[in-house]
Amino acid sequence: MRKEVRQVSEPFEDLKADLGFLDEWEDRYRYIIDLGKELEPLAEAERTDAQKVRGCASQVWLATDKAAGGDANPVLHFRGDSDAHIVRGLIAVLIRLYSDKRASEILEIDAKSALSDLGLSDQLTPQRSNGLFSMVERIRKDAAAAC
Repeated sequence: MRKEVRQVSEPFEDLKADLGFLDEWEDRYRYIIDLGKELEPLAEAERTDAQKVRGCASQVWLATDKAAGGDANPVLHFRGDSDAHIVRGLIAVLIRLYSDKRASEILEIDAKSALSDLGLSDQLTPQRSNGLFSMVERIRKDAAAAC
């Protein structure tokens, strides 16, 4: 039984629609790479071992910011970077899926289903796919810790 994707954000739905207009996967890859060029920058001081995502072939750093207020279910904002262009784009995809949601909402999202809806599952190498889901797990871990 397939789990329903809950709380998918408008930016993610917009991304899905944009990718739907592109017929060729080469064009979709270029679009995803361009998304990565728009990522919020990480300060050099944020590129630490603690921010590094394990399980990725490329170097990947994710920063998780909590909304002010000490809420038991805070809104989380994600920023990230990588040394690989396509991975930067994949980070941008995940940010559109997860960022600026409450921690509990993040935990309800079925990433496999959402990313499958984009057609990414069939287009990524197994190594890239593993790295992508390592990033998903890191985001989910940060959300669980924030609840």
